[in-house]
Parts: sequence; structure tokens; C-alpha cells
Amino acid sequence: MAHHDFTMPLGDAQVRALRVNDTVTLNGTLYGIRDATQIHLFDRGRKTRFDLSGHAVIHTAPNVRKVDRSAAHPVGYAPLCIGTTTSDRMERFTRPLMQQCGVRLIIGKGGLREGSQQAFAELGGAYLAIIGGTAALETTWVEAIEDVDLDDLNPESLWKFRVRGFGPLLVAMDSQGGSLYSRVRVAAQGRRAEVLKRLGVR
Repeated sequence: MAHHDFTMPLGDAQVRALRVNDTVTLNGTLYGIRDATQIHLFDRGRKTRFDLSGHAVIHTAPNVRKVDRSAAHPVGYAPLCIGTTTSDRMERFTRPLMQQCGVRLIIGKGGLREGSQQAFAELGGAYLAIIGGTAALETTWVEAIEDVDLDDLNPESLWKFRVRGFGPLLVAMDSQGGSLYSRVRVAAQGRRAEVLKRLGVR
């Protein structure tokens, strides 16, 4: 296990060096994205003016407050609560996020599936897990909302956050085929089989 302190964006070697159970802290730019954002980008053909190449995205629809524009709030939004949502329902967007937008890291809760695992291996990516219930803490890692695109979808806009010390996050899926979720599933199935055998259940 190792800890990685990254300033975004990342190169291929940095991402492929990550291994399951490593930890990661992010600095610089982080993009917020959710279901509607990706439906519009990949199903409806909309474009974003942001360059996501080498960056991380977090599955979120943040609670924000409209404020006057200032140096602290350059686009007139102040973050109130930036929590993370469950990733599984966005499984089908992992490959297009990586292929079409150049995204390298996906941050969320609960993990992704085999299709994402294959995309991480082929394209060089990883899934970073956040524990549920930590939205208040995550919000303290966000210095500002620097920009926003596709804002007609608010709160499922495409958010550009400036972050400092965002983490530590756990590498739960890596580009080498490692998956914390697969390990847990295999271990649970093994224990289940042992219990059923002891009970005489076939």
C-alpha cells in the first residue's frame, strides 16, 4: 500500500502506478458530474467547453447557493454540501468518459462493474472510493466552485471545483485488474459455501 498526492491533471504512468488499497489525495481541479450530465453528453450529443483530459470526476449533484460573483466565488456559486452519490447506475458511462473526454479517475460510492474494470485496464484509469456519510467533510476539501457548464441541468451541471487535500481516497479498482469489490464478493461467496456445507445444505 502506498499514498499518492496528486496535482491534476495526471499522466498515464501516474494512474497505472495505482494499486487497490493505495490511498490518493487530490489537489487542483476536480470535476463534478452525475446522471443527467452524462446522458446529455453521451446520449444526446451535447458538448462541454471543459477539457477533462487527465482529470478526475466525482459523482455528485452538489447543494450550492447563488451568491454575488467575487474572487472567492468566480461564477456566483458557493458550495454548501458536496456529497458523493452511488456510482453503479452510471456504469455505462465509464468508457465514453475515458475515451471521449480523457477522464482518468472516477470518484464515487459503491463501486463499478466489469465493463468499467476493462476500461480502466485498456485505457488507464482507476476508481477511488469514498465512504458514505462524509459529505460535510468532503465539502471542506473544496476551496471554490471555479466554473460550471451545462448549467441548465442544475444541480446535475458539469461542475469545476478547486480542491485542496481532497482525500485520502481509497483505490478500490485499478488498471491492473484489481478490484476491492471482487475480492469482497469472492470472500463472501466462500464463507457462504462453508456455512451451507456445515449445515448440510446442497
